[in-house]
Amino acid sequence: MFGSLFEEEEEGFSLAPSGGRVVMREGEPPPPRGRVNLSGIKNQGGTCYLNSLLQTLLFTPEFREELFSLGPKELGCLEDKDKPEAKVRVIPLELQRLFARLLLVDQQSASTGDLTDSFGWNNSEESRQHDVQELNRILFSALEHSLVDTSGSAFIQHLYHGTTVNSILCKECGNISQRQEDFLDLTVCVRGVCGLEEALWDMFVEEEMFEGSNLYRCGQCDQLVTAAKSAKLRKLPPFLTVSLLRFNFDFARCERYKETGRYTFPLTINLRPFCEQTEDEDSEYSYELFSVIIHKGGCYGGHYHVYIKDMDHLGLWEPPEEDSKPKVQKKKEVRAYTEPEKDDPLSVLSSIIAQEESRSMLLDQLGQRLMDKIGSSWSKKYRKLHGPIGKFLQNHSDVFVLVNSSTRVALKANPPSPVTRPSSPAHTTPGPSSTPDPVHNNTVNAQPEPGLETAPEPQGSHWFNLNDSTVTSIHERDIEKMYQGKESAYMLFYRKTLLRRPSGALRNPGYKVPPHLLEMAEEENRRLQQRREEFEASNNSVELRLHLAPRYRLENGALKPISIEQKEATNLTFDLRRTVGDLRMIIYQMQDLWDGDMALTVAKSLPAGLHLYNTLTDDEVSLYSAGILSGTDLFVWNGREVCGATVQTGAEWEPMLLTVVRPSLGEEEEDGGGEGEEGGSGLSKESRGFAGRVTLGEVREALGEPQESLLCQEKRGGGGGGASGWRVFPPGDMQRTLKELALKDGDALLVLEPQTQDSSVFSVSGDMVTVTTPSDCRWLQVEYRPERRRRGGGEGEEDEERMRAKVPASGNMLLCEVKQRAIAELQLQEQLAGVACCLRQVDRTGKLLPPVCEELSVRDAGVRLMTSLSLCPGTAPKDTQLFLYFSVGTAPSSGLEGEIIVERSSTVKQCLKKMLESARLEGDGWHLRRLDWCEEVGEALMDEEASLSELKMSHGDALVITEGRLPPKGFLKLSVWLYVEPRADPVVSMETEVNGTAEGSTEGQRLEVMTAVGGAMVELRTVGQVEISEEATLEELKTQVLTLPALQYVCVPTPAFLRVWQLEGQRLTRILRGQQHTLRKLKLCSGVEFCVQQLLREEDLGPKEVLLRVQMGVPGERGYYPPEDLVWDASQDPSPRSLRSALASTYGLSPDSLLLAKHQPHTHTWETFSNWSQQVSKRKKKKKTESLLGAPFHLKDGDIVGVKNLLIDNNRDFSTQQDEQRLREEKEQRRKGGQGAGAEVENNQGVGPEKMGPIKARKPEVALSINVGVFR
Repeated sequence: MFGSLFEEEEEGFSLAPSGGRVVMREGEPPPPRGRVNLSGIKNQGGTCYLNSLLQTLLFTPEFREELFSLGPKELGCLEDKDKPEAKVRVIPLELQRLFARLLLVDQQSASTGDLTDSFGWNNSEESRQHDVQELNRILFSALEHSLVDTSGSAFIQHLYHGTTVNSILCKECGNISQRQEDFLDLTVCVRGVCGLEEALWDMFVEEEMFEGSNLYRCGQCDQLVTAAKSAKLRKLPPFLTVSLLRFNFDFARCERYKETGRYTFPLTINLRPFCEQTEDEDSEYSYELFSVIIHKGGCYGGHYHVYIKDMDHLGLWEPPEEDSKPKVQKKKEVRAYTEPEKDDPLSVLSSIIAQEESRSMLLDQLGQRLMDKIGSSWSKKYRKLHGPIGKFLQNHSDVFVLVNSSTRVALKANPPSPVTRPSSPAHTTPGPSSTPDPVHNNTVNAQPEPGLETAPEPQGSHWFNLNDSTVTSIHERDIEKMYQGKESAYMLFYRKTLLRRPSGALRNPGYKVPPHLLEMAEEENRRLQQRREEFEASNNSVELRLHLAPRYRLENGALKPISIEQKEATNLTFDLRRTVGDLRMIIYQMQDLWDGDMALTVAKSLPAGLHLYNTLTDDEVSLYSAGILSGTDLFVWNGREVCGATVQTGAEWEPMLLTVVRPSLGEEEEDGGGEGEEGGSGLSKESRGFAGRVTLGEVREALGEPQESLLCQEKRGGGGGGASGWRVFPPGDMQRTLKELALKDGDALLVLEPQTQDSSVFSVSGDMVTVTTPSDCRWLQVEYRPERRRRGGGEGEEDEERMRAKVPASGNMLLCEVKQRAIAELQLQEQLAGVACCLRQVDRTGKLLPPVCEELSVRDAGVRLMTSLSLCPGTAPKDTQLFLYFSVGTAPSSGLEGEIIVERSSTVKQCLKKMLESARLEGDGWHLRRLDWCEEVGEALMDEEASLSELKMSHGDALVITEGRLPPKGFLKLSVWLYVEPRADPVVSMETEVNGTAEGSTEGQRLEVMTAVGGAMVELRTVGQVEISEEATLEELKTQVLTLPALQYVCVPTPAFLRVWQLEGQRLTRILRGQQHTLRKLKLCSGVEFCVQQLLREEDLGPKEVLLRVQMGVPGERGYYPPEDLVWDASQDPSPRSLRSALASTYGLSPDSLLLAKHQPHTHTWETFSNWSQQVSKRKKKKKTESLLGAPFHLKDGDIVGVKNLLIDNNRDFSTQQDEQRLREEKEQRRKGGQGAGAEVENNQGVGPEKMGPIKARKPEVALSINVGVFR
């Protein structure tokens, strides 16, 4: 029933807490144990239920010692488990090793991977949550089967199995009918019961009567009689396991729900009233609680952790963090508050706040304390009558005071009488059970003396919270918080109080651990210590690149090497813990001839050249504190000039590399002019670098142009047809800097002198310049060669027989009209009467390309004007059809391949059938494969039911009919997209090569995804699919992607120049990291889509390096400069302080002058990062630094971070006009009746048996199982 009970869904709880799962860097050894000296267990994705049960068994010393008593002679050796004749009991052996590691190995958490492998679980099983109560029964059953015919075959029976007896008493003759049952755990009801004692009373004391219409047939009376049915505990086990039925089914709504009401259970319990035999002493029936497994969440999502009492005092218990600072009692009178009436919210809230020593608390904590106290939230209990809790507190200002911007609520010094009346037995409101609340009793009866500290925790304080990898100390009274709420007790473990531990076991984790396991633990500790020492040494070493000033000159605002042959940088390995002064002395020693001052400035290599940022001035600061990372470039100079030229430093002077475009009239070629790059042969290009703070007028002067010359920027997204549009910079822009104009590296700048502005190539209209290149010539050349010459004679004969006609054409003319005009011009009406013919393009080698669709226009068909078409016999494909080449067995060679026209909607199977008929082949042992860029047989078409359009097949694609069935399992079929950034430069890149080679691509092959603020779009283009093994590495995947036909002209030095994004729901989600990680480790499966992005430099992101899109705010405006990529290393410090330091280093600004915020594209809002430093409370220790990788920011790859420089921009509002416009549009849409996503979220609040929103479809339920061998 509970197979898929704990999927992570809308409940909002992860499968593992953020504090319990630490993502370590590559090669980093596991951290040692924490202060409590206990080891946690790693969560494999959904194994928190397993971790909680294993920790409970570990801290059951009798279970642990019985398991350790079984030696290799009975269990076998793990080294022999693969031998067929050996009977190795793998599960108990792996459990022994896991327990030994948890007890003795110095690591924060141990892995259960080997144990779950022995269960026969795969990766999907380890990431799927199950019910811990079900696991308890299945694990014990697996252990009993594994220990058959050993001395430990009955130890689970001895420790955990008890017996109940069910009796039916006939009221007529007094005959008693009994039936005995064994139990492993007692399952008790939660619904309608206030606690464990009441549930046991209902089960084993109350009688069920058979009377009225429900009579019992007595075997002795042989008639229907009145009878009483009862149950008793006959045999009590040493360890009693109690399972709470928290999850129920609502038959009216056909839904599952969780019981979150208050359900108490005692720390010690006497079972004498529930037993059949009651003659023994009380100690025989007395049990004490030592473990509570807790479930946090709802019936469709949640997380497990466990509270455990350390019976052997193996851990170092210390007061929890909130109690670690000694509290001094004051002389003030202690006010006594009664247990308030639950229907009076004023009394309830007042009593909750009064329990705090400071008589104040955070408003968020008040809601949780309220639920803990009354078992219900404010919204369910009081909101309908009293309104929101914040408004209620404001309306009762005579009792409450809101401070700290209404985030904290406090009681006034003299609250009104309903709250301050003294406690008395008459005023005390009894709770669900007769046991008074110990918290209130301590408050009321406490008689503090001045100057005394709080009393130490009483005996039995060795309680710990084991939450996957995290282990913390707790108070015994914290268990009471698990009585109710969404985080509440789910399983209880009691042990007989008669079970006493020997003195040798106290504080001795190696007690009764077998010698071979002790040796294993010692060896693992030695290896861990060695790894930590090696990692510490390597982790504090950084590789620096030193650039010496005498080797550089200042050119176009950037530093460039004087000599290309001379080595640019000197590599230096240095310790991060040493100071800047130490580094300076080392460099002095390396440069014996250095004279004068020496300044060390952080530099960065940009496309325009080397640029300098902030100078390291404090010699007493360590490199780590200065923010120096491995791979940092340092420029060594005098701090003023380089080769006599003054060098400007800082992010505002960052140079950019522009492509200067000038007219080169009279140099056009008659043929092939349309084959060049965008802009045609009538333009010459030159790359020039300029400082970011220079004005456009200064750029014009630097280019040596007169003031009458026009400077133009290419219009992005302009019209096609060969003519390109350029926007003229107005005179006012001449005083604006390049950064203010949002120019970036690679942008094109057209320079028009006065004498060229009215030429035939350039036409000026207002603020627009149209550049007409030879590709705009209005004609097409059509050639016709007779069939007999095409197959036969030599090249000279072909030239003699070739007939040409130049047909006037435009981009909007249909190709069928072009064909008719060519036939008329060539006078072929009679010769081609009744003969089907088509137009085909010809490549540079003279090979005929696929026929063009004559239903399309010249522009839509991708035919460039001023090119040649060949008039050939054959049928032209329609717009709904594809023209494909095919061959049998091998790659098709020119002239020998088959040709076929099929519908785009045809499936792969239908296409294969038609090709087999054309090739006259029979049988079903064939499949189709694509061709790779080397014209060799490539990937197979795996999905035979997929249509050709779904597979993105294009005109002219070649397929190979291959004998044999489809490839075996273990191969992944991945869809590849290309990440295309908007850019204006016509330089050859991945984007232009794809455009130039993807002949006949359609709009269906494109996808636009919103990735930036203000409506900026990033285009994703499909480039094909790859078939690759699951065991291939990410580097091999990148290499294979580069072999795709659409990317065959793309050249990158190494695969590290490619960035791979995973796509989910047509959105960029994460960057795949680790060049040597396998695709299986990266959790890629068949059908996953990803896109590749070409980079200007190598990139190898670490596990906790986050790629952010940073936008600097424009001072005085509600806008931003174009976004820039920032790789932020959050491995050591994921706090806002670390991110602010990284951005300050990037922009060369003071960290205190920056204000940061994250953009939320779904809500069109900005979240400000305000927690720069750790907050210190007067009565608490220093809080844990806020992590930007966790709640509420959850920074991830591709997130947009806005930056405000408060030195020049006083506007702290990050929102833009586009944000406000979209919010208004969504509000208007909701007003008209459309339900947005926000309405759905509101409908799902307060999910429970009383109120449920739309139910999301659940995954199919999978039963939990453990595979055990046969040992009889």
